[in-house]
Amino acid sequence: MTVESLAAAPPTSQAQAVSTGRTISSVTVDGVKLAVHRGGRGVPVVGLNAIGHDAHDFDALAARVGDRFEVIAIEWPSHGESGPDVQPVSARRYAELIVGAIDQLGIERPIVIGNSIGGAAAIQYASRREVRGLVLCNSGGLTEVTPFAARYCGLFARFFAAGERGAWWYDRAFRFYYHQVLTEPAAAAQRARVISNGRRLARQIREAWQSFGRPQADVRDVAAGLDVPIWVAWAERDKVLPLRYCLPAIRRLRNATLSTFHAGHCAFLEQPDAFAAGFLEFAGRLPTPLAGPAAASVGSDG
Repeated sequence: MTVESLAAAPPTSQAQAVSTGRTISSVTVDGVKLAVHRGGRGVPVVGLNAIGHDAHDFDALAARVGDRFEVIAIEWPSHGESGPDVQPVSARRYAELIVGAIDQLGIERPIVIGNSIGGAAAIQYASRREVRGLVLCNSGGLTEVTPFAARYCGLFARFFAAGERGAWWYDRAFRFYYHQVLTEPAAAAQRARVISNGRRLARQIREAWQSFGRPQADVRDVAAGLDVPIWVAWAERDKVLPLRYCLPAIRRLRNATLSTFHAGHCAFLEQPDAFAAGFLEFAGRLPTPLAGPAAASVGSDG
C-alpha cells in the first residue's frame, strides 16, 4: 500500500470546472423511490454520500471530471428527492438498495465512491457486483465494533434522538457539530444544506448511528476479500472516525493506495481540486482502458 498526502490544488490547476448538464430521475427498489442525479459523460462513477447528505455532495466532482466521467449520485431514502423507507437505516440495507438501483439503471462496472456509511455500502456493493475501482472516503465499517465503540455510537444515537423528539437546543448543537464534521471553506454551501436538514433527518441519522454500534457494521473481512483497485481518500482531521483506528483494516486491502487530505470528513467536498486530481490519477491507473481523453497524471501537490 502506498501513502501520499494531497494538499489543496490551486484554482488554476487542471481540475477546471466544465459544463456537465444534469438530469434527475428515479428508480424504485423494494418499494423505495430513489432519486438519481446524473451529470457529465463517459465512464460511470457512482457516488454514495454520508448520512444526512444528498446528491449535491458530488456537484464539485462532476464539474471537474464531467468531460470524461458520468457522475451518478443516488440519494438515500428520505434524503434529497428520494422517498421514505420502511426498513431501518444501515449500510447493509443501503447496499441492497444500491444493488437494485444500479442493476435497474443498467450501469456496468462503475467506479464507486463511498463516503462514511456510503463507503460501507460501497464495500458491500463491490462484493456482489463487478466494479472498475472503489474509492473509500472516511468509510464506515473498517473498525471492530467493541463494547466501547458500541457505547460511543449509542451516545451519538441519543443526541440525534433528541432532535427527533424536538429538543429546543438541538438545532444549535447540530450546527456546532457539523462545523466540526465539514471543516473547510469549500464545503460551506453543502454544510449549510446538511444543517438545514438536521432536524428533518434526525430519525435517519439516529438509526444510522444505532446500526454503527452493531456487529453487522463491521465489514473489514468483506473489504479485505475484494480483488479490485481501491483508492482510500481520507480526511485527516476526522474527529469521529480518525484514520489511526482504520489503518489496520486499510493495510489488509489487497490493492489499495492511501491519500490523506486536509479535511474533516469528506475530501471531495472540502478539497475538491485536490480530490479531483487524485481521482483522475487513480482512474488513469485502472486496468480497463477508459473512454474519452486519457486521465492526466498529477503530482502529489495537485
